[in-house]
Amino acid sequence: MQYGFIGLGNLGGALAASLAREGFALVVHDRDPAARTALEAVGATWADSPEELAAQVDAVITCLPSPAASEAVLDAFLPALEPGRDWIEVSTLGRAEILRLAAKAQAASVNVLEAPVTGGVHLAAQGRITVLAGGEADLFNRHRPALQAMGDQIFHMGPLGSAALIKVITNMLAFIHLVADGEALMLAKRGGLDLKTAWQAIAASSGSSFVHETEGQLILNGSYDVAFSMDLALKDLGFAREFGREFGVPLDLATLTEQTFLRGHAAYGGHAQSTQVVKLLEDLLDTDLRADGFPARLE
Repeated sequence: MQYGFIGLGNLGGALAASLAREGFALVVHDRDPAARTALEAVGATWADSPEELAAQVDAVITCLPSPAASEAVLDAFLPALEPGRDWIEVSTLGRAEILRLAAKAQAASVNVLEAPVTGGVHLAAQGRITVLAGGEADLFNRHRPALQAMGDQIFHMGPLGSAALIKVITNMLAFIHLVADGEALMLAKRGGLDLKTAWQAIAASSGSSFVHETEGQLILNGSYDVAFSMDLALKDLGFAREFGREFGVPLDLATLTEQTFLRGHAAYGGHAQSTQVVKLLEDLLDTDLRADGFPARLE
């Protein structure tokens, strides 16, 4: 099966490279041609436009930063994709967005599978990211080998829209944990504890989390370089708020966390690293959270 991959940013580039390294026939495109060299080096073929890519493949995979970008790219490649082909949307969308865009693709006789991923860019680069799929079971099974090439644990969550919900839930938890971890590390620092030892003790305790064990290291290094922006965090927290309203679930912690991220966005800008939300507390208390022995980026 010939795959096409559109959207070669931090996450998409890592996922596409995993597909190519695993031997899948792959055509790639991004509006930034800087991604071309790295993907061709692992065996992918470059297309100059979404239309050119779609005309060559059996399935198009997209990994894009916003619903608007997903729709624009879909509108570009859909006329060139033969009826009966497949679209796999890896981007994080709200359920309403994926269902609306899926209806547009299905009207052109294109099958749709949503497959957002979670775990961070460093796990995507290792081919160990978690994939959350939604769509028809036979479509999921058809593309499972490709999903397995990109990821480690693969979950079929149910029909279209199911994966959008669980992805937003996982990201909501991650952002709550991030704010909480910053407060915990600041309490340790202001209480006179050695931050490296405190980080290790938390990691070995019932208070640990995936975010503490990964993004906590980037905070202590001072790079904050998680390759995920404040804008993207606020997009996902907005989706969580919408789900809360839809299902009648009060999301007190998520709402407080969104407000904290809004302050971070105002202070550092939308392109700042999402982990810099912790820097708000550092700036407020004029106390940095630095410790030796932590990486500038996760590998």
